[in-house]
Parts: sequence; structure tokens; C-alpha cells
Amino acid sequence: MARRRRRLFARWYPGFAAALEDHGLGERRARLLAGLSGRVLEVGCGHGVNFPHYPDAVTELVAVEPEAHLRALARAEAAGRNAVVLDGQAEALPVESGSFDAVVATLVLCSVEDQDRALAEIHRVLRPGGALVCLEHVASANRAVRSGERAFDAVFWSHAFGGCHTGRDTGAAMRRAGFDTSDLAEGRFPDLPFPLSVSPHLIGAATKAD
Repeated sequence: MARRRRRLFARWYPGFAAALEDHGLGERRARLLAGLSGRVLEVGCGHGVNFPHYPDAVTELVAVEPEAHLRALARAEAAGRNAVVLDGQAEALPVESGSFDAVVATLVLCSVEDQDRALAEIHRVLRPGGALVCLEHVASANRAVRSGERAFDAVFWSHAFGGCHTGRDTGAAMRRAGFDTSDLAEGRFPDLPFPLSVSPHLIGAATKAD
């Protein structure tokens, strides 16, 4: 059932996402990715919406996407670029250890099946001092609100939106995985749809600390 819901989500999400890009999300992606260079891995690339925003200083882009329909769209978007799109999951990245200057995750750590394993894998594949560059919505700092978010996820949101969760403390998970999150900024983006419009977001680069 979960796989079927994700397949259905993959069919309607690209059109839905296009409207968000036009309402400011695309500009945020461009600013986030502008400083990247070298060899970059993108985790959960979806239909390749980040690809046009990578600067020329990125010499090689490897992207991983587990959902077949989105992966096919991403491969079409990657045509003519120095990019390859692989079948794989964040929890078991099909790439070598210590080989990437940066890993990109935008609105994806909310939906991985095992966030701690995914972040451990991201930590593994980064070179020493490499960065996890991210734009992620995270749980509220208010305990009562966070409890409500997790209940909302359990009964509706994660089922309707491809496994997305509003109640994850992603910053804490990054720190557990060995990332320095001190350079991540927090903000809210009211142009996104509810409940993401009221969710705090982490944006910026978390550095591999060891």
C-alpha cells in the first residue's frame, strides 16, 4: 500500500511542484546551490527540479532517486548536463565513501524511511570537511505543536504526500550523525502550502564534523 501511494504521489507531484517553483521556491533553490563546486551528490532528486540551478563550478553531479517515474523525468532533465541519475535510496547510497565535496537534500529528509540511516550514509560519502547543503522543513520547537504534527503525519499527511513528515527533528538527527549545524539558518516560507507554510525550515550547509 505504501509503495502504491508513493507511485500515485509521483504522478501528480511534478505539476504541483511547478507552481511552488514559480512562487519563490525556485529562487531559494538557486541561492542555496549557487556556491557549490566540485563533485556533488543529490539525494532524492525527484524529477530533477534542482538541476537547472547547479552552477558551472559543479564538475560532476550524481543524483539518486528511488521512485521509477520521477527517476525517468530526472534523467530526461539531466540530458545534456554533466549529470547521472541512479536508482537508489538514501539509506543505502550506491556510491563510494568519502568521494563527494557536497551532498544536496532539498525537501527530502522529511520523507526518507529511516532518517538516521540516511544521514549516516550522507556522512559516509562526504569527504572530510564536506557539506550537506539542505532546505528542509522540520518540527516545531513547541512540544504541544510537535505532538500535533506527529499525530497529523500519522493519520493523513505522510500517507497523502509520499511519506513526508512535518514532525521530524532533522537538526538533531544531523548532529547525531556527526554534522556541525551551526551555519544552518531557520526561517518560514509563507508562500508554501499549509502545513509547510507554518513549519520552520532549516536552510544552508551542515559540515561533516569529523
